[in-house]
Amino acid sequence: MKLLVGVVIGTALAVAVGGSAVGTAPPAQDCGAYWVSPSGSDSGPGSERKPWRSVEHARDALRVHGRTAGCTPVVNLKAGTYQVGKTITFDDRDSNVTYRSVDGPGKAVFEAGREVTGWTPYKDGIFKAPVDISQPFYSLYAEGKRATTARYPNRESDDKWAPYLKSILFDPTKEAVHDQLGFNTGDIDPSWDLRLGTDWPAQVTVWSGGSWSWFTDTIPMLDINFTKKRTTLVYPARYGFINSGGGSRYYVQNSLSLLDQAGEYYLDYPAKTLYYKPSGGTMDGVKVFRPTQTEVFSIAGASANRRVENLTLDGLTIQHTDFMEWYRYGWNGTGDSGVKHKYPKYDTQIEMPRNQWGAITLTNTRGVTLTRLHLQQTGFTGIELLFANEKATVSDSLLEHIGNDGIKVEGGYPGEGDLAHDNTFTDNYIHHIGELVPGDSAGVEIMDSGRNLISHTVVEHGARYGISIESRPEIPNADNYTGGNTVKYVRLSHLAQDSGDTGPFYAYGVRNQPPYTPEASVSQLIIDDANADPSMPDAKPYGVHMDFGGCGFAFSDIKVTNTESDPYHGPSAGPCDTFSNVSWESGFDDSKLQYDQIGVLPSFPYEKP
Repeated sequence: MKLLVGVVIGTALAVAVGGSAVGTAPPAQDCGAYWVSPSGSDSGPGSERKPWRSVEHARDALRVHGRTAGCTPVVNLKAGTYQVGKTITFDDRDSNVTYRSVDGPGKAVFEAGREVTGWTPYKDGIFKAPVDISQPFYSLYAEGKRATTARYPNRESDDKWAPYLKSILFDPTKEAVHDQLGFNTGDIDPSWDLRLGTDWPAQVTVWSGGSWSWFTDTIPMLDINFTKKRTTLVYPARYGFINSGGGSRYYVQNSLSLLDQAGEYYLDYPAKTLYYKPSGGTMDGVKVFRPTQTEVFSIAGASANRRVENLTLDGLTIQHTDFMEWYRYGWNGTGDSGVKHKYPKYDTQIEMPRNQWGAITLTNTRGVTLTRLHLQQTGFTGIELLFANEKATVSDSLLEHIGNDGIKVEGGYPGEGDLAHDNTFTDNYIHHIGELVPGDSAGVEIMDSGRNLISHTVVEHGARYGISIESRPEIPNADNYTGGNTVKYVRLSHLAQDSGDTGPFYAYGVRNQPPYTPEASVSQLIIDDANADPSMPDAKPYGVHMDFGGCGFAFSDIKVTNTESDPYHGPSAGPCDTFSNVSWESGFDDSKLQYDQIGVLPSFPYEKP
């Protein structure tokens, strides 16, 4: 039955919610359809002719007036730009509602940035503009793409993170130190204005671990000693900067002294002045957006027992979110979270609480659907499913130029309850991931979560993983919730471009004890181009890398081409996966690959990159 659009019966109600008036509710017997427009008014009835102005107002109106059991009201979002002033939150009161871009996918744009205007020439092709900001921002978007924080050495291209400097061992007793990085004479110039000792210093972005290339940290610099050739960092990195005699790759950023290349920017936060060097030598026609929000939508039930259920976001564009002051992946040691857990080693496997969010974050949900979305130019993860989420769907969506992971599922701690499972990720195109966090970034990452489906998916261009499925290798199978995942009809290309001991498809700590009965399946998978930057010192990328505990998988109809190392690398436990028609074994039959089904489907709603 066609929904009744914009029904308004009876006299208007002036119910105050969040400081604004809420329009008339529909009659109880109707599910209801409501309208929102950037040019609307929250004092109106929310009809097609007189739409509301904000999603928050529509949400509050539905909370006040209630909904008929079995009905799913639809909030129609008209085309246009919705400026996001703060995170839009939904809780368990907001279940069973659909918010859709009524004029087509991608037309309702949720803008997390503000345009910067008032540009005047500075020098050397650099322009400056005043920015009225109460707090700094940590990414910038200009000329239709992410700008680069002014850095040294300058990056080779927008698609690469290299080149790098390389740390040295400045003191034989300091190899294991995580907060002092040694440098060669000439790598850091004493004339640079690094503003050390202030609240807005320069930073290093570093592949900590020396000869390892697994994680990247972005950390402010505290001070520098040119005699000892070392800089002290404000926070400790994930690993020390020397390992097996090898130094860590890094670059220095966030100084006006380093702004010398087109596409770079520097924010002088104390002076509230932004500097940018445009590619064409002029700011005429150039649009620059500074982010104001890290998270646009938070869909969070009060607890695992009070979940948001069956809420849908359909066809929305989300763009220009922010990064963070400093970043390190995970806790450095067992138990570092300070919270007692059955398996405290898992502290080292997950993001710290300060980093557990995305442009969209789901927490304590069931049956939430995110479909036909367009996420672009995010400061951090695109979509984060945190802790208790089940039967969520992310489908038919384009995620591009993402600061960290495209889609991340992070269940609870092992052995403490199977909270995250049975989610579906299908018909998604994800490209250019890990632009600000190349280390450990993935198109789709599954952490301590099982029985998920990843299908009809493309992941392209990233420094590390395409798909990563992980837990911890010391966890017995009974307490490990990462089993039973299914991957099929997937293409992974141009990945593992700047990291080592990795592969576009990766698993770690999934099944750690025999018997290794296959309960996870990977089929109809194509992997092409896993070749790291020449500066990368670690083990060269594989195609499929089954690390410690990467067991219990059934692989069938897999084609791997153009990898720097072996197309398949198995766990140290020995053979614990099964194979049928895989390209690294003799007798491979290419005709069994269903090329017309691999990747996104013909019905994909966006133009493919």
